[in-house]
Amino acid sequence: MTRPASPHPEQRGTDWLSGAGLRPTRQRVALASLLIGDGQHRHVTAESLFADVQKCGESVSLATVYNTLRAFCDAGLMQEVLVDGTKSYFDTNTHDHPHFYWEDENRLSDAPADQLEITRLPDAPEGAEIASVDVVIRLRRRS
Repeated sequence: MTRPASPHPEQRGTDWLSGAGLRPTRQRVALASLLIGDGQHRHVTAESLFADVQKCGESVSLATVYNTLRAFCDAGLMQEVLVDGTKSYFDTNTHDHPHFYWEDENRLSDAPADQLEITRLPDAPEGAEIASVDVVIRLRRRS
């Protein structure tokens, strides 16, 4: 049995947007195609995605990239991973999983979730509940 050919990156991006109820505008499709067009998960910053879209010759402003990433997160297509107070990465894998942050390279990658074991969390304060737990493990190359 042969597998069907994977859709063209633009079609994959359009389907991704439509599945989340987002209107597939030209700029959204261009960004979505870069993010999930090859079927692989990606970790991007707004600046790195902006650079990628510029290389493709698309006319998209940095402000539009920021706004679109926010819309993708709000629609549940991506998750934002805060590395520190000034650096946000956006991940197309929305399942709960830990990350490695490579300090020397300013790069985020997935860490093996099956090796992470959290045995106990503190109780949430009165009137609050734990919404999620983000695990970012900072790495640097040995000297």
